[in-house]
Amino acid sequence: MPYQPEPAYTHGTPAKTAVLLVNLGTPDAPTPQAVKAYLREFLGDPRVVEMPRPIWWLILNGIILNTRPKKSAAKYASIWMPEGSPLKVHTERQTNLLQGYLGERTKGVVVDYAMRYGNPSIPGVLAKLKAQNCQRILLAPLYPQYAASTTATVCDAVFSDLLQMRNIPELRTIKNFHDHPGYIKATAQNIRDYWTLHGRPDKLVMSFHGLPRYTLDKGDPYHCECHKSARLIAEELGLNKEQYLVAFQSRFGRAEWLKPYTAATLQELGKQKMKRVDMVCPGFVADCLETLEEIALEVREDFLHAGGGEYHYIPCLNERPDWIHALTDIVLDNLHGWLDKPDAAQLEQSRLRALAAGAKA
Repeated sequence: MPYQPEPAYTHGTPAKTAVLLVNLGTPDAPTPQAVKAYLREFLGDPRVVEMPRPIWWLILNGIILNTRPKKSAAKYASIWMPEGSPLKVHTERQTNLLQGYLGERTKGVVVDYAMRYGNPSIPGVLAKLKAQNCQRILLAPLYPQYAASTTATVCDAVFSDLLQMRNIPELRTIKNFHDHPGYIKATAQNIRDYWTLHGRPDKLVMSFHGLPRYTLDKGDPYHCECHKSARLIAEELGLNKEQYLVAFQSRFGRAEWLKPYTAATLQELGKQKMKRVDMVCPGFVADCLETLEEIALEVREDFLHAGGGEYHYIPCLNERPDWIHALTDIVLDNLHGWLDKPDAAQLEQSRLRALAAGAKA
């Protein structure tokens, strides 16, 4: 196998430790062309759509990529920020803040981010880290709950790129943080702060991204971790079982997905003439198309048209200081032993200096 060219190396250069945050991804622009390229990469991942490849290739290239990009591009355009895609903007801000927070508690840790699909790409950022002599990398997928189609596919992309490296870095991965106290407290406080300003609802709905039902049957822990996160958040808020619901959004295709479906749940609450419903998405740590367009706009219409009263969407954690503090704690927990690990190059320099000093004596 031909390996990637190794970056120029100067003997004695200290090795660095890096944290690589990874989120799902986004098109480069809210245009049909950019969305088509993004969807081809995203939906072409065999972990995302578990169907026989020849059949799915025909569906994807014959139907979906010819019909969906234009509609999706219009949705992206409706939530696009001046700086770019909301997911990319918030992830970049989180990266910069984490770099600052880590800098207050340790030294020499490089923090960067990549997108599983789209840009900045995982191979591109890994090359960038390697050029900085980052010999230890903590991989931190920004998915609180583990799923094969999210966290695992991030690992796939990283491991695949490592196959092409001659001198691979040490690697650690964060599998999940669905029950981490900092994440739970920050999420609950985010909701509590919103209620302080806007009052409380009759029902809080926690909406998580959906997955096909078969993922649960095959052993994916995602469904259970979502429910555990919701239960811990509700306990932190002091809510009883009648005051909140868990639902799953973004169903795609005709197969059965995890239930209850968010849209159907909101329609039913609307039919019950619920006076006020608040929506929050604890499975997303940064606002994106699925929160800002689907939940904040589309599902709102489902609720109102069915006869519901007030509808409130509570934004994601984004750049909240308590969330960045929690992320810092999660990262430091997983960097244990690396931050004070002696660097081989530095040890060799010390040995050579000692030998030189002994020779002079």
